[in-house]
Amino acid sequence: MEALHRDDPLRVGAYSVLARLDAEAELGSPERLFIVRGGDGDTLIARLPRPDTDPTRWAIEAEGARRLSVPGFLGVREVGGGPAELPWCTAPYVPALPLPAALRAHGGPLPGPVVQALGAALARTLATAHAQGVTHAGLSPAAVLLTADGPRLSCFGAVRAAAPDGEHRSGLPGLDSGSLAPEQAAGGRPRPPGDVYALGAVLAYAATGHTVPERDELPGFLREPVTACLSRDSARRPRAQQLFPHPEPAAHAATVLDTATPSPIPLPASVVVALAHQSAQVLAAELPVPAHRIDR
Repeated sequence: MEALHRDDPLRVGAYSVLARLDAEAELGSPERLFIVRGGDGDTLIARLPRPDTDPTRWAIEAEGARRLSVPGFLGVREVGGGPAELPWCTAPYVPALPLPAALRAHGGPLPGPVVQALGAALARTLATAHAQGVTHAGLSPAAVLLTADGPRLSCFGAVRAAAPDGEHRSGLPGLDSGSLAPEQAAGGRPRPPGDVYALGAVLAYAATGHTVPERDELPGFLREPVTACLSRDSARRPRAQQLFPHPEPAAHAATVLDTATPSPIPLPASVVVALAHQSAQVLAAELPVPAHRIDR
């Protein structure tokens, strides 16, 4: 949780903006995340496109996310915006750290058991989405939000929002080049193998601090799956449900018995402390009135 920047909005729709969730994570993300509060005291996470991304395409993906119900995706409760303001969407607030912020809180890469549990949880999420015919097309370290209840995926549709199919996407703002599958970078339609490529990059980042490590930098249990995920040939990548133990519950189409809550993963004490600190800050937060915005 960070103080607002000079050019940040004070309001998003009917909500007052309390703080940024994490500014550094936005470097590899197509969107900005804010903690906002409604008139009834309800606290939410609001997502807005970056100023250098296409707001129309971003809004289309936000509306698409609102219609989905995939366990492990950051749910979209409301989509808004119009001619006079940027599009935005909201999700229920839970204390959350983007993966880069979690590594900063921990002081470096996450422990092996945490990375393994994170990989299994994300593989289950992607397997569920793919079984429903949904490609996330936005997975990167910045898109993974760690919570006490398990990881949630934001940035749905970032690749589709960046440029239409057929246009090169390499170097476009808001896309993490290390997480972008080669076929998507070249303008190909996002498909499940691209999500698997991004999953490999995310787990490499969690274990080493960067998305394109040398094979020997990876812990032993990750070398084979991450190398397979990062294959430049999409046909050689495994499917999400093949990657980690026991992904079967997510490998079928969702039913009314499925929950929208991801499974918890073990978190380092440093990350748990950071989540608790954020929660306390939000509870104590008052609506900010930056000096440069006070009416005179």
